[in-house]
Amino acid sequence: MQRITVAKGDGIGPEIMNATLQVIMAAGAKIEIDEIEVGEKVYLAGNTSGIAKESWDVIRRNKIFLKAPITTPQGGGYKSLNVTTRKFLGLYSNVRPCSSLHPFVSTKHPKMDIVMVRENEEDLYAGIEHQQTDEVVQCLKLISRPGCEKIVRYAFEYAKQYGRKKVTCFTKDNIMKQTDGLFHQVFDEIAKEYPEIENEHWIIDIGAAKMADTPEVFDVIVTLNLYGDVLSDIAAQIAGSVGLAGSANIGEECAMFEAIHGSAPRRAGQNMANPSGLLQGAIMMLNHIGQTEVAEKIQNAWLKTIEDGIHTYDIYKEGVSKIKVSTSDFAKAIIDNLGNEPEVLKAVSYGNGGALKLPKYVRKPAAKKELVGVDLFVHWRGENANELAEKIKIIGTENVKLSMITNRGIKVWPDGFSETFCTDHWRCRFKPVDIKTINKDDIGKLLSKSYWVGLDVVKTENLYEFDGKPGYSLGQGQ
Repeated sequence: MQRITVAKGDGIGPEIMNATLQVIMAAGAKIEIDEIEVGEKVYLAGNTSGIAKESWDVIRRNKIFLKAPITTPQGGGYKSLNVTTRKFLGLYSNVRPCSSLHPFVSTKHPKMDIVMVRENEEDLYAGIEHQQTDEVVQCLKLISRPGCEKIVRYAFEYAKQYGRKKVTCFTKDNIMKQTDGLFHQVFDEIAKEYPEIENEHWIIDIGAAKMADTPEVFDVIVTLNLYGDVLSDIAAQIAGSVGLAGSANIGEECAMFEAIHGSAPRRAGQNMANPSGLLQGAIMMLNHIGQTEVAEKIQNAWLKTIEDGIHTYDIYKEGVSKIKVSTSDFAKAIIDNLGNEPEVLKAVSYGNGGALKLPKYVRKPAAKKELVGVDLFVHWRGENANELAEKIKIIGTENVKLSMITNRGIKVWPDGFSETFCTDHWRCRFKPVDIKTINKDDIGKLLSKSYWVGLDVVKTENLYEFDGKPGYSLGQGQ
């Protein structure tokens, strides 16, 4: 018997959760439930995180969390509970299966069967943002080797456990050679450990275009947080409907399962919402906790119900559907089909199921790290890079001189183009003269002298080499 935490959420959440629980209990799920309150009521009661400390205690004790959609109030500094939960509980892997239900649910891609595996904690979703000048704000993209290794290995282990044949990596490492480059590098390293599984890499833009056009050529896709967020919704929609897709958020200790759609407050209380997305999340939960036979029974009953043409309003289509049903009647139809299998759609068999057993991350030996320069980011309202260069050159020291100025990443000094539009945010790179490395005293002198000449340095970024390889990007055009 597994004890789980349940939150019924907001909007249509209570209706689809009640329907989901009815189905899984009727199928014989061996679970006990602790219900907590999260979402809009908690936010509006003055808790900006949308969840009370006592509820966290329940989630952490039970380890398994089944959550209906919630509403995050606009304004007021309220934080997304989904993002908070994923980060607090270390839920590094977001898994979203997206399969077509042709010919019973409309789709242009009848052979589509993709599993999106998305890194869930890092990337731009670290949410570290700063306004640095009047015209420029910054969002930091953070990618770590542990984060890359955990999610890539999860994708290959998922493919291995569920009999998938190929894992595809999506990045933009032709542009972001350090961050996306690390993800691609780790993918190539780990892929060698799974010779029985085909692997490939696509640049995200053409890869996304290919997925939207010919999704049947993909199997498991692993990618970074932002790309995965966008692509998983696209994949769900082109498979048939975002409303049909479930999501698993997996960590080393805890896991959260949910629908990928929102709380749809306009449909609340009308007993018409489709519970399929949350039910798919619950099926993934049952697999995760080792109740694989129950998960298979529910999935096949759900497929049979779809095949029988018993549809909620969102997927109902004249000539294909046979009866339009309410939320509760759809759940009843699935319960009536428990023990049956689809005849046209492919019946599922999940094999052994259970939580994936991944090795703990092992930290690599430290590289030889050398300080070889510094970037000073300057707020300056002028427009001529040559003028700024003359102004900032004088802060150089005997060991460190100005070597480059960029604006929004584009080299504007030396030899910049007059056609390049410049904002008030300038990156001024200082490199050593006649020596390879600098020391932090040199950086202190640069900052001190910049203050005395009236330069507004809004940020510094040290430039390092790791085992002789640059740990920083060149300026565009350099």
